[in-house]
Amino acid sequence: MHNRRTFLASTVAFSACAASAPDAMFAAPAKKRILILGGTGFIGPHQVRCALARGHQVTVFNRGRSGKGMFGDHVEELVGDRGSDLEALKGRTWDVVIDESASQSSAPEWVERSTALLRDRVDQYLLVSTRSVYLDTSRVPMTAAAPVLTRENSPVAAGQPLGYGHAKAYAEKAAHAAMPGRVTVVRPGLIIGPEDDTDRFTYWPVRIARGGEVLAPGDGSDHVQNIDVRDLVEFQTKLVENRTLGVFNAVGPQGGQPFRQFLERIQQGVQSTATFTWVDADFLAGRGVRPYSRELPAFQVMRGRTAGFARFDLSPEIAAGLTFRPTEATARDTLSWWQTLPAERRAAQKAGLSVAREQELLAAWRARA
Repeated sequence: MHNRRTFLASTVAFSACAASAPDAMFAAPAKKRILILGGTGFIGPHQVRCALARGHQVTVFNRGRSGKGMFGDHVEELVGDRGSDLEALKGRTWDVVIDESASQSSAPEWVERSTALLRDRVDQYLLVSTRSVYLDTSRVPMTAAAPVLTRENSPVAAGQPLGYGHAKAYAEKAAHAAMPGRVTVVRPGLIIGPEDDTDRFTYWPVRIARGGEVLAPGDGSDHVQNIDVRDLVEFQTKLVENRTLGVFNAVGPQGGQPFRQFLERIQQGVQSTATFTWVDADFLAGRGVRPYSRELPAFQVMRGRTAGFARFDLSPEIAAGLTFRPTEATARDTLSWWQTLPAERRAAQKAGLSVAREQELLAAWRARA
């Protein structure tokens, strides 16, 4: 136990379960043998660390191309391929599978293969899906009962691969068909926080921390619901520990928060004196800056087919154990992590407006009359 505590203390500065008291972290209801399909991307390491902090036994299965040995001898590592080589899983048993790597157009086939092999060797299958499975997000409030994508209600052209939302929707169907009554589906929205390599949320604390005049989209009233990766994996760990089955959304906070409040809380978290200039979303779209795009991450307009995009009612999820850390904390921790990265990585941010583009749009907004 001493070695495990030392390992966790040295590797989870920004990771899940660290908010718990040290003794409470190990007070899991019962030790589970957990197989994680994936484990080396963004979510995976957080999930592994949280499970270890709760006292569970963890095995990861992936292609072994990245992150090999990142957990030392605390995690069993199995090498294979979701699409062609499951040999390492044969003849083994676990209490639960957490499938967080089925994210390609081939996701349904991957889930079919893994559940066919493991359905008699595991008790629970937790599939990490996505908010993108919904046909649209026009309902207010949104819940897990909203219609999901199918080939019938949203046709896929012949010969074309399934898009992300379709693939995840059919992966869910495959899991339920193979293991009826033993599946948990978690549908996250935008996953944010330390170690996110997409920069989709990171742009905002980094930009606001830089100070000066910040272009803010819309009028501040459009809502936002994201999920801190640590809140996500803590929720998934609770669902595993309690063997909670069903379909759950994973965004927060409850009901969403206005984008103005979202940016102000980020500002407080990174202790910035930046000012915000609110620029109409239609004005931005007319200049090629669309909501929820690479240049304008995390922001969506709340109207039409996206009226409920960030207006989810999370009552069932909260009852099942979903919690939300403050936006200020996520912003602070994300910025702290970002500042540990090499200078060349920080100079090549993957999302958000460049300095020149932001200045161009602000000048156009001021000159519009």
